Amino acid sequence: MLKKLFGKDNKETILTAPVTGKVIDLSEVPDPTFSQKMMGEGLAIQPSEGKAVAPFDGEIVQLFPTKHAIGLKNKAGVEVLVHIGLETVGMNGEGFEASVKQGDKVKTGQTLMTFDLAKIEEKASSTLTPVIITNSDEYSLEFYNQGEVKAGSTEIMQIKPKAN
Repeated sequence: MLKKLFGKDNKETILTAPVTGKVIDLSEVPDPTFSQKMMGEGLAIQPSEGKAVAPFDGEIVQLFPTKHAIGLKNKAGVEVLVHIGLETVGMNGEGFEASVKQGDKVKTGQTLMTFDLAKIEEKASSTLTPVIITNSDEYSLEFYNQGEVKAGSTEIMQIKPKAN
């Protein structure tokens, strides 16, 4: 009954790594939009391979025309932005190939896009990939696995609705 009343599934969300690599604290990202958490709380991953996967079961709510970033939302309402590299919007999609489109339903570990790490290193400021909970003010976040992570399988964060 409460679920119907509030329209949200009040359970926790477990976020898996959307890319394989090494977890970096968001405060260490050399871009104030991310390091100062202007877009929300999260972390960053220094990718070791050029593939991004769905961090949970959900829907693609935004796929930027430049393919450098993708937004997802799950049934619980958690919104995640996976931003491949820094200053990558200027690449105008070069080196990025999307496997999904806006509105697609995805499962944890499903490939969202591939990207050319060498091209990003050459044309952008960094390959560092912020993973942001864009509506993090509504949730309590617990981070884990702060070392090497594997896309689609390593759990990196627990997200719970804040108590009212």
